[in-house]
This record gives sequence, C-alpha cells and structure tokens, in this order.
Amino acid sequence: MHHNITPPVPPPPFNGSSTGGHVHHHTLAHTAFYWGKNAVFLFSGWPGKSSGMYALALVVVFMLAVLVEFFTHTKLVPAGSNRVAKGFFQTGIYGLRVGLAYMVMLSVVSYNVGVFIAAMIGHAAGFAIFGFAFKN
Repeated sequence: MHHNITPPVPPPPFNGSSTGGHVHHHTLAHTAFYWGKNAVFLFSGWPGKSSGMYALALVVVFMLAVLVEFFTHTKLVPAGSNRVAKGFFQTGIYGLRVGLAYMVMLSVVSYNVGVFIAAMIGHAAGFAIFGFAFKN
C-alpha cells in the first residue's frame, strides 16, 4: 500500500511588515549618495515623484536648517526675567532646536544630494545671518 504524502508547504518569509494578512511594500532605502527628485524623507511618500514637491521639500529642509541656526545663535530671553521661568523657557527652546536639528539630520540620511546641499546651505545661511551678521 503506497500513500501519497506531500510535505508541508513552508510559510512565506516574514518581512517584518505584514499585519492582519496585508503585506506592505517598502521602497529600498539608499545607502549611498544619489541625485534625483524621486526621494522619500521625513514622511512616508513625501515628496514622492513630483518635481514641485521635491523643490518644496528642499525649501523645507533649507528653512529647518536656518531655524536651527536661529535658535542656536539668538538670545530670546530678556534680561531680568524670573530665573525659574527663564530656565523653563530656555529648556523649551533647546528642545525645539534639537528636534529641528534631528529633522534636518533625518532628511540628510535619505542620502539625496539635493537634500544634503539644501541642509548645508541652510546651516551656512543661518549662521551668516544669526551667528555672524547680528553679532558684529
């Protein structure tokens, strides 16, 4: 008597992103600098493949870098303020500055050359305006 036994079929490989029977497809992250408008950084699907949205994204990264320099080089607390209030305010500003700096850093980690250049120019412009021009 011969039994026809088929081996069990192994489950599909786990890619770390299946939920409730739905599989989410992720784009391959770049690990080296590349040119091009087809980038994704900061938010899923943004800026996407649109040239206009890519240009807007570069402006956003530039402005974030300028804001980091603004908060780094500008004294926002008036002299004679309550010591405790001044401490809380400075701590809040510091947290905001660090958060913005991390957003710039996360953008640059996209390895898109345009984003990298926008961040560098934004930091340089911010330093020229807030770290140098207004100090002299």
